[in-house]
Amino acid sequence: MTRYMRTTAGVLVGALAAGAVAFTAPAVADDRQRGTERGRIVAVQPLRTLTTKDDVARVLAAAEFKTDEVRYGVDTYQLIYRTVDPAGQPTVASGLVALPRGGARELTTVSYTHGTEINRTDAPSMWRDGWAVGPALTYASAGFAAVAPDYLGLGLGPGPHPFLDVPSETTAALDLLRAAREFVPRAGHTLDRKVLVTGFSQGGTAATGLARALAGGADGWFRLGALSPIAGAYDARRELLPSLDDIPPPFNSGYTGYLLVSWNRLHHIYDKPGDVFQVDGIEQLFDGVHTGQDFFETLPPSLDLLLTERGRALIDNPTGPFAAALAVHDATCTGWTPRVPVRLVVSGGDEQIRPGHATACAAAFATRGVRAPIVDVGDLVYEGSTHNGANILGTAATVKWFMTINGS
Repeated sequence: MTRYMRTTAGVLVGALAAGAVAFTAPAVADDRQRGTERGRIVAVQPLRTLTTKDDVARVLAAAEFKTDEVRYGVDTYQLIYRTVDPAGQPTVASGLVALPRGGARELTTVSYTHGTEINRTDAPSMWRDGWAVGPALTYASAGFAAVAPDYLGLGLGPGPHPFLDVPSETTAALDLLRAAREFVPRAGHTLDRKVLVTGFSQGGTAATGLARALAGGADGWFRLGALSPIAGAYDARRELLPSLDDIPPPFNSGYTGYLLVSWNRLHHIYDKPGDVFQVDGIEQLFDGVHTGQDFFETLPPSLDLLLTERGRALIDNPTGPFAAALAVHDATCTGWTPRVPVRLVVSGGDEQIRPGHATACAAAFATRGVRAPIVDVGDLVYEGSTHNGANILGTAATVKWFMTINGS
């Protein structure tokens, strides 16, 4: 669901980045946040200032992102904030906030949820390269406040990442919005109530989860303004699992292993790794520290070489806790009625996310009387993948659409 097999170098050690600035947050207005302190800021780390729009354009162009809507320079920050883990217990997470240098004082927020990563240093707030920050820079340089959660267990968050766990992706994204609202006055801005929601791949599904939460009044301030997820895996049971054998290696084995290991931690779907994996050491790969090179060296090229008979049966015919967890993941487009503009962005030639995902999501919205057009932005190969290119083309199309909605 993204290019997570990159080779990364260096691992950040410690709970906070060196030099993080302590931050005392003001009182939180929403009663639902009192007590848990969800969204309260622990620390702020200024990251990088791109002084002019030309500086932004150079960073975006180097990562092959489009520069058509660049209007301002950008200031970026890493926020460490309080949130909850999948069990509802207090924890912390990190995320990226990008703000335009100029423009209106009151900003509309764009929430961008990223695609699959395995190494915690590849999360947006770690700023290892232009790919990780490209969408946030795109939206901020167009005049929006961009927020991009790292998710739990990535960036500076403790513990392993709960991959494809929509509830925790939603809480991490929602609580970063709250933290951003507290922080941005110190950077000379305020946030209005409207949130334009987008995300890519794993983050496409996370975006629909966040949109559903906002539409349902999960926060006392923010309101959903529009939804434009990109190449999301909305129907894992009927579309993703049956397509795993057709996804190029090592992504096929990688996604399968990541899913089973992560969901076993959450839902106990097997007793020991040998129940589902033929290969030793699979669980250790998903600790947030291993790199893309480790995956290339460890993962077999096919699911038949990765999985035992029981593991194969679980993928082919999900049952028990695994099936129940799939039902939760696949419900982000069902059971709620968006009353804002919605569109589903795809690349027709995507080799990892089949068109059926968007079709299923659009059909679910249609049963509620909501038209969610599927927008094919075309194909771009980035680092050997049309799926990766969907992030670039989808971001370019979405920022234009958001600017139209926002009257920019």
